[in-house]
Amino acid sequence: MFKRRNAYISGAILALVGVLLAGCGQPGAAGDRLVIISSWTRGDQGEGLNAMYEVFKQRHREVEINNLAENLGSAADAEALLASRMQQAESPDSFQVRAGQELIDVWVKTDQLEPVTFLFKDNGWIAKYPPGLIDLLSYNGEIWSVPVDAQRSNVLWYNKLVFADTGLKPPRDLAEFFMVAEALKAKGLIPLALGDKESWPATQLFESVLLGALGPKAYNGLWDGSTDWNATGVKSALQTFARMLDYINRDHATRTWDEAAQLVASGNAAMNVMGGWADYFFKSEDLAPNIEYAWLPAPGTQGTFQLRSDAFVLPKGAPDRDNAIGWLRVVGSKEGQDGFNPLNGSIPVRADADGGLYDEYQRSAISDLASDQIAPSLANGAAAPAEWLNSVNQIVIRFVEDKDVATAQQGLAQTCKAAEVCK
Repeated sequence: MFKRRNAYISGAILALVGVLLAGCGQPGAAGDRLVIISSWTRGDQGEGLNAMYEVFKQRHREVEINNLAENLGSAADAEALLASRMQQAESPDSFQVRAGQELIDVWVKTDQLEPVTFLFKDNGWIAKYPPGLIDLLSYNGEIWSVPVDAQRSNVLWYNKLVFADTGLKPPRDLAEFFMVAEALKAKGLIPLALGDKESWPATQLFESVLLGALGPKAYNGLWDGSTDWNATGVKSALQTFARMLDYINRDHATRTWDEAAQLVASGNAAMNVMGGWADYFFKSEDLAPNIEYAWLPAPGTQGTFQLRSDAFVLPKGAPDRDNAIGWLRVVGSKEGQDGFNPLNGSIPVRADADGGLYDEYQRSAISDLASDQIAPSLANGAAAPAEWLNSVNQIVIRFVEDKDVATAQQGLAQTCKAAEVCK
């Protein structure tokens, strides 16, 4: 469910989309239908979305919910459907986005959304959400989306039995990481599992190193031009990242993120830096939290929550604006978030969530989200627009192979200029 996206819709799906488009424009639909586009249609994500449907139906019994992406095969297909409809001025009532710069760049700056600041004020949400998250949702003094979940990307997952057997302690900073990694390597174990068959896990590992090297203020400054990509801190982060790559599995380029996590689950590798969704993976492998696997902030990033968040928006020209607003009220509500997140493996963004509904990792992440500084995840669309991210992904993947610090730093600085953020 966290795979990177394709760029097209199959012919069969296009035919199905035609049927859906034809069906949702029938007379008499206004007022009794909520039309959305969400890629959450499969597995636990689908169950979580259904839980929010139930909350909505309790409040709007007469309204039928129609998710136009219900029968599509992937997030890529849902995104292609959304793009097609928006280009044809056939907006749904609401649709799913990733909060942060991807949202601002693609939808807000192109004047396709209404601000939802009034919902935050009317419902008292500003006091319920972490200030750092509100900042990611805002542009030009307005709030532009209603988030339903959060995931932490800077998590070090480790096999607790491996550490017990080797007599080592999981690392809390980079100095400890390299000491532990060298000891694990000497014992014939893979210190750090990586699966970058798709580029984003390597970028996600790199962003955690950047955060640790720069600290949250300077890291956040990379995305608004106040931190120079040519600075010594970025060079130091690249050098640290290169050292870290000496301890990864040789077959990293042929593994996906979950296949890398499997190396940790099996005890063939000791550690993996991955988002909070890895908790769901380890549980699916029947591993017991804090007995067989455990977690810490990625080395050097304690006190900072590197965040990705999914949200829904209010498009301009929504066919039924009232139903869209009713849906957004559910998305932002305690009932909606506590319905969705326990099933999805994510955490709510509200401070008043019912902790009893969540597992050990989720409760720890809820606590950290409330107390930590927030830094946007680059790899997950929060820190930079998609075009900028794609360029960074290419640089990072090359760096994983050649470890050329000077070339990588020069390339990163150029991507910032190309994004018209840096001078």
